[in-house]
Amino acid sequence: MKIQHIKTKLYQWQGPVKTSDTIFATPLSLLPFQQDAQAPFRFFSWLVVEIETEDGVVGIGNAGLCPDITKQIIDTKLAPLLLHENALNTEYLYEKMYRSSIAYGRKGAVLAAISALDIALWDIKGKVLQQPVFVLLGGRTKEAIPAYYSRLYTRDLDSLQQEAAEYKTQGFKGMKLRCGYPITEGLTGMKKNVEMVRVVRETVGDDVDVMVEAYMGFNLAYAKRFLHALEPYQPRWVEELLIPDEIHNFAKLRQYTDIPISSGEHEYTRYGFHDLLQAQALDIFQFDTNRVGGFTEAQKICIMAQVHGVEVIPHGGQMHNLHVVMSSFACPMAEYFPQTDIEVGNEMFWYIFDGEAIADDGKLQLDDRKPGVGLTLKNDHLENFNIIE
Repeated sequence: MKIQHIKTKLYQWQGPVKTSDTIFATPLSLLPFQQDAQAPFRFFSWLVVEIETEDGVVGIGNAGLCPDITKQIIDTKLAPLLLHENALNTEYLYEKMYRSSIAYGRKGAVLAAISALDIALWDIKGKVLQQPVFVLLGGRTKEAIPAYYSRLYTRDLDSLQQEAAEYKTQGFKGMKLRCGYPITEGLTGMKKNVEMVRVVRETVGDDVDVMVEAYMGFNLAYAKRFLHALEPYQPRWVEELLIPDEIHNFAKLRQYTDIPISSGEHEYTRYGFHDLLQAQALDIFQFDTNRVGGFTEAQKICIMAQVHGVEVIPHGGQMHNLHVVMSSFACPMAEYFPQTDIEVGNEMFWYIFDGEAIADDGKLQLDDRKPGVGLTLKNDHLENFNIIE
């Protein structure tokens, strides 16, 4: 099962983008002179990787993080390491890529590149063995995957109330909103963020989980005051209050509050998550399989997390994450972004791939009969993309 060819395709969105009232706190929110602190964190391109074996089996992987740079890393650095290797040797090939790039990699775009290739290799393995990836990772641990709705983006309270009410009727038992007001707006902004949480909690009642994301936009002192103000609304978790390198401060927050603290969307490999475990910094890990090191690393992190009583709820609802959630008892639920107009970037997955799971009564299902990851590339309605190979 030798690897014969590796192709990367950069999908650049050229179509319309919805921009109304999509404003979040971000790491740049702490700095002065920022006209649009969210701009660097919107992404309107996506990378697809296709690995073909000499037997004609094609595995598909993807990367949403820094896809233009990720493409160059794969084309010039990583693809040559995989050519003529046995595609089924996923453990060996992961270590070969990781160790070969360790001087300039370890995190960020290099790990996104490794992840995309690892996902494609597992897709090949599933297709060769005629099994879904989740079966190869350990099998079915749930009849279906509970999903939480993750598109409460608006700051308008009436719109927020209407959207939360609508998705409660669709059966979702959890939903997440973003902090629409940055730290630079001080206590006034904090009160507005808390008011958003209050509106959602009163709309959905006590039987639906409410989650809050700050997207790395606060500091320790501000986060403490925010957590205290949220206590009456009993959030299921509060996400990414600090930048990911502040592991020591995440640990302080966890000691400060009974509200579960989550992060990990911007952490990488089992080594990064081992550091988080050692610091007792988080209650919930939120890696993304197409950043953290692919299925090879995601499986190891889930095992470590379960031993330490830490939940794993991956970032993003795409299929690469759903296979991890279905196969691990560490994962109680999955994030879900329905197909909508392009707004932030996560939506592009729906426009590039066929086979993404669609929520039904707040749950997601994977097909036991569909081998590999279960995705194919769309061949029509691509007029809004510029595709670079």
